[in-house]
Amino acid sequence: MSTAPTTETGESPEDSAENSPEAGESAQSGAPTPTRGTWSTLRPLVLRLHFYAGVLVAPFLLVAAATGFLYAASFQAEKFVYAHELTVPSVGDTKLPISEQVAAARKAHPEGAVSAVRPSPEADATTRVMLSGVPGVAEDRTLAVFVDPYTGKVRGALEQYGSTGALPLRTWIDEFHRDLHLGETGRLYSELAASWLWVISGGGLVLWFARRRTQRKLRGTSGRRRTLGLHGTVGVWAAAGFFFLSATGLTWSAYAGASVEDLRTALGQTTPTISAAAAGDHANHDAAAGSGGTEHGVGLDKVLAAARAEGLDDPVEIVPPADASSGYVVKQVQRSWPEKQDAVAVDPTTGEVTDVLRFADYPVLAKLTRWGIDAHTGTLFGIANQLVLMALALALILLIVWGYRMWWQRGRGRTFGRPIPRGAWQQVPPQILVPLPAAVAVLGYFVPLLGIPLVAFIAADVVLGEIAHRRKTRVSADS
Repeated sequence: MSTAPTTETGESPEDSAENSPEAGESAQSGAPTPTRGTWSTLRPLVLRLHFYAGVLVAPFLLVAAATGFLYAASFQAEKFVYAHELTVPSVGDTKLPISEQVAAARKAHPEGAVSAVRPSPEADATTRVMLSGVPGVAEDRTLAVFVDPYTGKVRGALEQYGSTGALPLRTWIDEFHRDLHLGETGRLYSELAASWLWVISGGGLVLWFARRRTQRKLRGTSGRRRTLGLHGTVGVWAAAGFFFLSATGLTWSAYAGASVEDLRTALGQTTPTISAAAAGDHANHDAAAGSGGTEHGVGLDKVLAAARAEGLDDPVEIVPPADASSGYVVKQVQRSWPEKQDAVAVDPTTGEVTDVLRFADYPVLAKLTRWGIDAHTGTLFGIANQLVLMALALALILLIVWGYRMWWQRGRGRTFGRPIPRGAWQQVPPQILVPLPAAVAVLGYFVPLLGIPLVAFIAADVVLGEIAHRRKTRVSADS
């Protein structure tokens, strides 16, 4: 394969000409290009940042995209794989009281303690009784027992993880996407990918729209220019989705997520919690709680009825009292639009509602965080949401493949050896250059897996530039 010669910025001459700002305002596009004084000095920096990040961070993004694609597909796969446990063989006329369904689950699985109950949310759906402290089940998971709400027959039992009710298949893929099954250390890969996705996308947008419109066309092109056209076109269409995935992914990452949580706390925008403190005579409640019984005080049926009276329709989750001084908590668990996240606390001795928390009363940032996370995980808009996520993941995979192909077509061996021309930093306008170190420092503090690699990229580029300069000087001296 023949490769075109490259300029000092690692481009072929034709690419350099295509992006030259000297052409001024294009007659075909009718849109002004950036002025030479600003863009001609910034472009090499943006280009090299986009290149370095694209080449070195792309493997992490590729893994995140592939595993994210699988996770988005896991919701529908889970319904198919666990259809026996999730659905009933036939829909009856009347559902049994929730207390009888729990009793049936406890008869089949007396181990552990009831930690939550999710009554059948749909006519053909089973009831889930979650048991904690079950031997052989990890502490951060529960054993979900699936009960036919019409007959009381147990349809099966599976390990469950998280508030979304993920079963083994989705749990495995979720952990693979989040940390590659490497624990807290593995989370660094996904945070690195989320930290850089918006930077790479933003740099690509700037470079693409700085090109003249006639140079963005795919028709009639071939070789590297066609690959560049495909790369740029798909990148532009998918950029908004990438920005969203990057921002929402960082909200629950290890380091940047902690900064986001600190900021929300400082602004008084944390997610509120309901008070489960009980009141009144606790004699019967204490006995039930101390014995580890299934029923506490007035029992599950009256507690559910009290929640229904407050407007909490399906799907809901009933959480038994944590101790002798606590009450029941009933909360809605619908993550699809419109979200149902209301919650009530019920006194176990009287059956009266002692506290109510409405999702409508959440602070703005708490709502946005909830919506963002649910859209990122594919639950907010159901299957449509999941299809969009799969399309974005596929787009990112294609962009990475095309990016490496352009590197190959350009002449990959020479690219790293041709950094930004020396002196380019001095040509950057002072109003941009002066605050740049401060901006990098702020990014490094709040998003460390962006700031630290960014400093490393800049340092590597400077070192490579110095090496290239010394080689050129030595060759000139020898000749």
